[in-house]
Amino acid sequence: MLKAVILATTVALALTTLPSAALAAKPEIYTPAFSKVAVEGYDPVAYFTQGKPVKGSDAFTTTYKGAEYRFSSAANLARFKASPSAYAPQFGGYCAWAVSQNYTAKGDAQYWRIVNGKLYLNYNADVQKKWEKNISGFVAEGNNNWPNVLQK
Repeated sequence: MLKAVILATTVALALTTLPSAALAAKPEIYTPAFSKVAVEGYDPVAYFTQGKPVKGSDAFTTTYKGAEYRFSSAANLARFKASPSAYAPQFGGYCAWAVSQNYTAKGDAQYWRIVNGKLYLNYNADVQKKWEKNISGFVAEGNNNWPNVLQK
């Protein structure tokens, strides 16, 4: 009986302490709760080829770093597969300004900018305006904070 109590206590402690440590780190790619879809389902290649956010399709998808990316065409899917790091948003699609401030927030596909050939997302219009006041400085700070900021 005592062995059973000790075993049950050990299992209970493991279940309550180990998962919390494992869940402390945020995923490398931002996706909403209960979803694995990155960039809110928008085609990351379209920002470069069409200069605007374009919704992706369930017909053209791939997985990159554990997240599902959707594309508006087979050609964009092929481009992404050939060089995912060239098209995926920086900082895993988290808000670029937030990462520069050493925390994370969701990136919104509608508030974006391509800087030096890299795609950045921001939380909303107000945050993007703050970010645009010193893009190069905030990008440098974000690079300093990334990926350690995922541990916070």
